Amino acid sequence: MTHSKSAADAIAPKGALDGIRIIDLTSVVLGAYATAILGDLGADVIKVETPNARNGNGGDIMRWAGDTPSGKRTGLGPMFLSINRNKRSLQLDLKNKAARDALLKLIATADVVTANVRYDGLKRLGLSYEDVKEVNPDIIYVIGTGYGEAGPYGGRPAYDDMIQAVSGIASMMSEVDGDPRPRFFPTLVADKTTGLFMANAVLAAIVHRERTGKGQFVEVPMMESMVTFLLTEHLYGEVYDPPTGPIGYVRVTAPDRKPYKTKDGYIAILPYSDQQWRKFFSLGGKPDLFDTDERFTSYENRTRNIRHLYALVDDVTVEKTTDEWAALLGQNDIPFARVNRLKDLRTDPHLQAVGLFEKRIHPVEGAYWSLNHPVNYGGSPASVRRDAPVLGQHNQEILKEVGLSKDEISALSA
Repeated sequence: MTHSKSAADAIAPKGALDGIRIIDLTSVVLGAYATAILGDLGADVIKVETPNARNGNGGDIMRWAGDTPSGKRTGLGPMFLSINRNKRSLQLDLKNKAARDALLKLIATADVVTANVRYDGLKRLGLSYEDVKEVNPDIIYVIGTGYGEAGPYGGRPAYDDMIQAVSGIASMMSEVDGDPRPRFFPTLVADKTTGLFMANAVLAAIVHRERTGKGQFVEVPMMESMVTFLLTEHLYGEVYDPPTGPIGYVRVTAPDRKPYKTKDGYIAILPYSDQQWRKFFSLGGKPDLFDTDERFTSYENRTRNIRHLYALVDDVTVEKTTDEWAALLGQNDIPFARVNRLKDLRTDPHLQAVGLFEKRIHPVEGAYWSLNHPVNYGGSPASVRRDAPVLGQHNQEILKEVGLSKDEISALSA
C-alpha cells in the first residue's frame, strides 16, 4: 500500500520500505528496537500507546527511564529516544470501544501490525490476528513472545533477564572461568537479538505477500531465538549423533581468549592462518614455537590445544606497548583491535569518519546524540527522518488520515 507522506517524509531519502505502513503495538526494547530498524528503512511506523501504563504516566514505560536534560517528566528518556525515532505516536485507550474502532480503521490502511505483549491480552482487547484480519485480509501480523505458544512455557511473561537465564546465555561465563555462579551478559542481548529476528520476520513476510498476495501470522519467540543464536557455534561436538565431542565451542570458551595485556594497556589479537600465527610469535620473540611444539603445528592441533596457545599469547604481548603492537600487526596483516571502553566510542576515529553518531536537536529536549543506521544501502538509503515523538503527538494527524471528524478526534484525545 502507498500512503500520503508528511513534509518530513517528503524531503527525506526513500528507504526500501517507503510506502509500507506499520501499526506498532510494541513497547519496552524488543519490539521497539525492531520497529525502529524498519522505520530507518523508510516505513511509516505508527506507535500506538495507552494512556494508563503501569508507571502511571502513560505510554511506553521506556519513556520514563532515565533523566532528561530539562529535568522535566517529558516522556523522552534516553533509551526511548534511541529506539523510537522515525515513529509517530498515537495515544489511544484500547479498552474504549471507540478507540478500538479507530485503531481498526487505521489497521485497515496498514501493511503490518507488530506487537510484543502477551497474545491473550490482545485477544481480550479484540485485537487478535483473526480480529485484525476481518478488516484487512492481507495483513501481516508479527508478534514477539517470550516462548512459542505451542510449548509448556507459552504465555509466560518474559523479559531479557528471564530469557538470558532459560536460554543458557547466563551460564556461559561459568564455561570460561569455572565460577559456577550464572551471570547476565551486561547488555539487553535477548531483547535486541530477538528484535533483529523480529525485523527480519517482518521483511520476510512482506516479500511473501509481494509474491503471493497473502498476509500471515508470524510468531517470534525469544527463547527459541536465543537458543538458536547461542547454539549456532556451541552445539559443536553434539551436532552429530552420536556426538564427536562435548557441547561448547572450545575456542570461544577458552579462559585465555581475551584482550591481552601490553606494557601500557590491552589489545585484542587473533592470528588465524598458520602464516599469521608464525609471524606473530616471531614478532614476539618466539620464532621456532610452531616448529618445535606439536600442539600447534596444524589447525586441528591448535583447536584442540587452544587454551594453551592463548596463554602463550598473553606471555608475548606484555613485552611491547599497545602502539608498538598496533604498528607491527598492521604491517604484517595480523588481525588486531584496540580495546575501547564505552566512553571511548563517540571519539573512535573510525566511527567519527563513517558518521555513526549524529548530533540532533530534539524540539523538546534539545541536543542529543543519535546512532545512525549502520547498514549502507546504495540505492535505498536508511535515514533518521523524525526524532522520537512525545506521547500522543500525532493523534490529530493520524486520526484525520482515517477519516475521523474533529469531534471524534477530540473525544479520543481527551
